[in-house]
Amino acid sequence: MYLDNANIKLPEDPNTIVWKYLDLSKFLDLLLSQKLFMSRSDKFEDQYEGTFSEPTFEEIKKLAINNPEFLNYYKIHREKVAISSWHINEYESFAMWQIFTQNSEGLAIQSTIGRLQEALKPETNFNQYIGEVNYIDYKKEYIPFDDLFFPFLFKRKSFQYEREVRIISDISESKLKINDGLKINVDINQLIEKIYIHPKSENWYKKLVIQLVSELGFNFEIEKSDLESDILI
Repeated sequence: MYLDNANIKLPEDPNTIVWKYLDLSKFLDLLLSQKLFMSRSDKFEDQYEGTFSEPTFEEIKKLAINNPEFLNYYKIHREKVAISSWHINEYESFAMWQIFTQNSEGLAIQSTIGRLQEALKPETNFNQYIGEVNYIDYKKEYIPFDDLFFPFLFKRKSFQYEREVRIISDISESKLKINDGLKINVDINQLIEKIYIHPKSENWYKKLVIQLVSELGFNFEIEKSDLESDILI
């Protein structure tokens, strides 16, 4: 379950396809725990994660002149937000395989916007949102700050290829603490529509994934990546 907010943008069609590329160990952790891992926002590789663009920062600095805690609050807030990233694409992405998997032994979860929304279970301790990321010029464009989660729905234009949708958990109103990340309850069967095996993986690897999924009591459709289909001449 997630909180709907009129200010958050999402594709209108709930059948919009989204992907998550990950390695086998993270996939097995998802199935075994039936919890989705979310990274703390300030632990991402992108140092700009959860920060403001220059025009917004200049405005916040003016507001903070007589209230130094105002700016500090935004910095601390990054430690209280966790994010799960998904990639919008009708098809598989060769680039995403390259970036998020290693050693030809990764896999991809195919889902939809609607499935993400339905898969989230009610959390009593914190708020959750799902939103599409906006890609902007951080030197010129403005990020609204009337809602605390807004900085987490903007990224620099150089990341446009990610076409990212995010599940965002905000624990700032709870007593929870997160170190590297947070695990949230999800309905696995709702979350996962189909599994794709790495395009360069061996047959034994696909068989292993099928066996592991079956032994854990799931029956997802599992396919080898379409990127390595036979060449037709």
